Amino acid sequence: MQRRLLLAGLPAAAIWRSRAARARPHPVVAELFTSQSCNSCPPADALLLELIRDQPDVLALSFHVTYWDRLGWKDRFSLRAATERQRRYAAQLREGRYPGQVYTPQMVIQGQRDAVGSDRAAVLAELRAAPAAAGVALVLEAHASEAVVEIGPGGATAWLIGFDARHETEIRAGENGGRRLAYGHVVRSLTSLPLQLGARPRQAVPRGAGERVAVLVQGADGAILAAASA
Repeated sequence: MQRRLLLAGLPAAAIWRSRAARARPHPVVAELFTSQSCNSCPPADALLLELIRDQPDVLALSFHVTYWDRLGWKDRFSLRAATERQRRYAAQLREGRYPGQVYTPQMVIQGQRDAVGSDRAAVLAELRAAPAAAGVALVLEAHASEAVVEIGPGGATAWLIGFDARHETEIRAGENGGRRLAYGHVVRSLTSLPLQLGARPRQAVPRGAGERVAVLVQGADGAILAAASA
């Protein structure tokens, strides 16, 4: 109660700075667009697991697309929202390996550049060269049935992402038939968040599917301005 009374006596800007100070520095975001039916994707999936294990300052996420599902094996993690997200990037990205194209495995770094997801040297180079997030304040708290999010001014869109830590799947058909493959930070849900800035920066939203949650704040050009996971 004493803490609440103390905050109540502060200006709104000071309250926001107090909350934002609890947020960790923004990680670099690496988004892998992949499929269980793509025979060039397993090396990229393995590289993503390596990033998760070895680079705590990188938020690596695995988005399984749908357009390979018709070729003999339906990816159990494929999401239409993942395919739509990759297509938005294809319309926005003007630099990288295949500007304007949708392909797998594609790794999008910080929402601005891409590399072939299995090209370890190219992915690591893009991570090293990635621009820092623009400094939009972001605080994320994960609870059993909801996530509590605070987003400061400066973003154009925000996304709540549910993801699982790790999965292994026996692939029984298609290009990877007969293989047992491992995947990390598998995205299970993707929801657009309203940016309620100023008067109501703090919002509680229902969690979608996924063991963990992340929030990405992006600019109009797709650039990652803030990111957090819990």
